[in-house]
Amino acid sequence: MWIGVLLFLFFVGVFAILGASIETQTIRAFDSAVIYRMQAATPSWLTSLMLFFTFLASVKALVVLAICTALTMFWQKKRWEALFLAVALGGGMVFNLLLKELFRRERPDLHRLIEEGGYSFPSGHSMASFLFYGMVAVFLYLFVVSRLAKLGIVLAAVILIACVGASRIYLGVHYPSDVLAGYAAGGAWLVLCLLGMHLVLERRRAKKHRSN
Repeated sequence: MWIGVLLFLFFVGVFAILGASIETQTIRAFDSAVIYRMQAATPSWLTSLMLFFTFLASVKALVVLAICTALTMFWQKKRWEALFLAVALGGGMVFNLLLKELFRRERPDLHRLIEEGGYSFPSGHSMASFLFYGMVAVFLYLFVVSRLAKLGIVLAAVILIACVGASRIYLGVHYPSDVLAGYAAGGAWLVLCLLGMHLVLERRRAKKHRSN
């Protein structure tokens, strides 16, 4: 529980620092340097790969994946987990829109490979990928027994989430600080949802134990 609280405070702190610094010269220099390096070469095969990773965090892909995951959880009698997955993803998307309206940061206009509407900060794709793939990874981590499998789950989730964020920078629709802020906001929301799920399940277990 306390680890979760500390993680929540960490993510909130990171987001607060980024939010307060997006107009500073330091962040602008950081963003420009990373964008320049990532867009130094844009071969067609790499662009196709980045488009694929971006698609994995699109609304269409996440809705389909979330439905499939929720149905699997219901089949495995993990109804509360399925409910909190839906709350985390749906609530996170609404939260992201509110944050975008609050900061109203325009998207970068340097070498944009695709067109995206709306504001830039924080990255919705990065936040959504952290939420969905992060929560799925947590559930799988808790359900499997093998240590090797647990390690594989963590590494796969980290690599996938990182690739989604990298794709947004590569395609020219987000600043690196947008992506980091998306991870921070997604991390905070994810931890909050997991803490809420933990409390609900613990209360249900305690109630069931008392009734027995």
